Amino acid sequence: MTEPVVSLRGVRADLGSRPVLRGIDLTVRGGEVVALLGANGSGKSTAVRSIIGQVQTGAGEIRLFGTDRRRFRDWHRVGYVPQRTTAAGGVPATVTEVVSSGRLSRARFGVLRKADHAAVRRALDLVGMADRAKDSVDALSGGQHQRVLIARALASEPELLIMDEPMAGVDLASQEVLADTLREQVGQGTTVLLVLHELGPLEPLIDRAVVLRDGCVVHDGPPPKAVGQHALPGHDHVHPHAPAGAEPIRTGLLS
Repeated sequence: MTEPVVSLRGVRADLGSRPVLRGIDLTVRGGEVVALLGANGSGKSTAVRSIIGQVQTGAGEIRLFGTDRRRFRDWHRVGYVPQRTTAAGGVPATVTEVVSSGRLSRARFGVLRKADHAAVRRALDLVGMADRAKDSVDALSGGQHQRVLIARALASEPELLIMDEPMAGVDLASQEVLADTLREQVGQGTTVLLVLHELGPLEPLIDRAVVLRDGCVVHDGPPPKAVGQHALPGHDHVHPHAPAGAEPIRTGLLS
């Protein structure tokens, strides 16, 4: 087996005095598409933000491409798409300027060269926003803004793509564009870790689902809809390695 692209072991994190992650384990291997599922407050976003260093962990180990996260420096290998609600609004920049910022991790001395500009154009083409390249991001719809955030992450041509609720509040047309974009990235071998509230149009792409409840992993395997009747809404399904006393999950809570 190859070294995991992402590895969390016994990771704990608090927000203020409230425990949010309670010793979770998570492994994502090269080429996998893994969805983090769970109800609001289950720890999904905190988990991915801990991976990129936005949330300080209190215990455990996080490794990226086999390197301890604290010593990891090859951030051009990682593309991150935050929740749109935390990244939108009030940005006095054009679409191209925002997407270009995602290329800076590969640029020498912060100067974009011919190859960098070409990568930005490719990213805009991928999300169907090439015709809005010169527009201000403030003039975009919510779905278009989300496409720009994804293009920004793709501009660095990442090996690992981490996305936090990419479909939240996005119109159906944009959902289909984003699903097509992700399908193309997966076809090229990109490893993907997604936070999702529901699988939606991305369901065919998901290799594995990790379900969190109260900061604990309660399921790690096929997406709940695909693991049999006992995981359908109204039935209980507990991961065999769930912590003692963990509540059963009901997949109706995920939609």
